[in-house]
Amino acid sequence: MEHKKILYISQEIAPYLADSPMSLLGRLLPQGAMEKGFEVRTFMPKYGVINERRNQLHEVIRLSGMNVIIDDADHPLIIKVATLQPIRMQVYFIDNDDYFHFSPEKTLEIHHSPADNDERMMFFVRGVIETVKKLRWVPALIHCIGWTSALAPLYLKRMFHDDPVFSSSKIVYSLHSDKFEGNLDERFVDKLLQCQFTPEDLEVLGDGPVDYKALNRLAINYADAVIESSESVEPELVEYARQSGKPFMLYTGNDSEMSQRYVDFYSQLLS
Repeated sequence: MEHKKILYISQEIAPYLADSPMSLLGRLLPQGAMEKGFEVRTFMPKYGVINERRNQLHEVIRLSGMNVIIDDADHPLIIKVATLQPIRMQVYFIDNDDYFHFSPEKTLEIHHSPADNDERMMFFVRGVIETVKKLRWVPALIHCIGWTSALAPLYLKRMFHDDPVFSSSKIVYSLHSDKFEGNLDERFVDKLLQCQFTPEDLEVLGDGPVDYKALNRLAINYADAVIESSESVEPELVEYARQSGKPFMLYTGNDSEMSQRYVDFYSQLLS
């Protein structure tokens, strides 16, 4: 098939974070897509635990400099980039002192503590979208990996649905067993409403506190397709994805043929 562009919005990518099922998927899947002829761009948060000198990160001045407004506060967006060798895959990092600069001990706790995770997600997703727009890079498919990317389908389908960069993009959301405990900030829905989303857009979140399951249901609602990308995903979410009627791929393991199965799924969606 003709070459297509795939944007990966990843929660974790090895070797920038320790090896885990999600971080390895964040690296091996884009690598496999590149090897099969796809053009790839991949993004992740620039957590404080990432050593910039050792990993040869550098700031991209022409992409940095804008502010992202969350809850009536301005937060500077800094874009950094590194190249994974020997595959020469570029990885872009969304950086901000308020949301990602912590000690290594704190960084390891981020995904398991709900404090500030709502704004961290909002900043990360909006930062990726604004950066891709600046790059003038039009993805045929956008794959969101990890709950940190769970707001991307909502933003893309509601806030940026008529933007020529994203208007034709297919959105895939990966379900993982990784989760946060407890609930997001009680003002999470109010903060989204400030971004010009409507109560109807956010109806699936309900009136109560937003937990991991509600956040994932929101992502499923706005994605074009869903993939079960790890073992031990909440059965309730798997069933919700099935009941949505959208293209759905069950978890089939992480063997040497994994990338081919994903690419086949992409191709069916793009056709």
